Amino acid sequence: MDVRHGSSSRPAGLPGAGVLVFATTAWGSLFLVGKHVIGVLDPVWFTVVRYALATALLLALVQCFGQSPWAKLRSNLARLTLLGLAGYGAFSILVFVGLRLSAPSHGSVLMATMPFTTLSLRWLLDGIRPSPRAVFSAALALAGVATVAQLLAGSTSATATSQLGDLITLAGTLGWVFYTRGAASLPDHSPLEYTALTAAAALPWLAAGAVLATVCGLVALPSTEVLRELAPQLLYVAIVPTVAAALAFNLGVRRLGASVGTLFLNVVPVSVIAVRAALGAPPQASELMGAGLVAMALALHAWPARSAPVPGFVRTRCPGV
Repeated sequence: MDVRHGSSSRPAGLPGAGVLVFATTAWGSLFLVGKHVIGVLDPVWFTVVRYALATALLLALVQCFGQSPWAKLRSNLARLTLLGLAGYGAFSILVFVGLRLSAPSHGSVLMATMPFTTLSLRWLLDGIRPSPRAVFSAALALAGVATVAQLLAGSTSATATSQLGDLITLAGTLGWVFYTRGAASLPDHSPLEYTALTAAAALPWLAAGAVLATVCGLVALPSTEVLRELAPQLLYVAIVPTVAAALAFNLGVRRLGASVGTLFLNVVPVSVIAVRAALGAPPQASELMGAGLVAMALALHAWPARSAPVPGFVRTRCPGV
């Protein structure tokens, strides 16, 4: 999803806030639904099936609303393929491998750190130094991640496994960060075109990789019965958190501005913790503290941009596409 600088002159209101809450809550639900699915379906094949379904819908949308999308696909095929493999392949597979080992609430908080990872890479790779406020926000967010992923005193092998899952998830977010950075190299692609065409370009390679991994015995081929059993969850994941949430977030950002849109990313970890609590799994103190620290960091980083541009505010593309 494309996030652009907003201004106080943008129209605001309940509809914009409503679609942003929908989008970020949908991304939170992805971790809860995905946790069940990957208990049965290998993350590699889950990624292939998820994006096969989502790509079919995205291509239908880009056919209706894109501007010469197929010419853009042909002229930028190699770049679109590499970016799609980073965003849809490395990101999705590693995040859901990590989710297998850890808790949905952990993964959702780690997702909220991606704007700050992008900030660091812009400093490292592009020489764009962030403001002191942005640096402090990044440090606060990392403190939140450490709080969520920390090993409690007297840790067991299960908590060690959870920490490993968190590290794998954090590594996976780098794929989405590079995918986000790649959008700037294709300025003539609309957000819908970039999302749809990178998915279309990467999907054949994702499928080929899954087949090769299956032949080599690294992953298990899902049976027809398993896919039939998981069909409702797979359709939900493809339609709601993968496609609909992306379009909703873009609409909310256009109405309320990028700074407020970024602020709503706080809803992702909060929604996961809240839903788990409603299902009878009260959050642990470390999860609440970590989510709170990340929320504070995002608020500190984004809120001043509501009235004036803040040096170091980054353009980012959010998870769940």
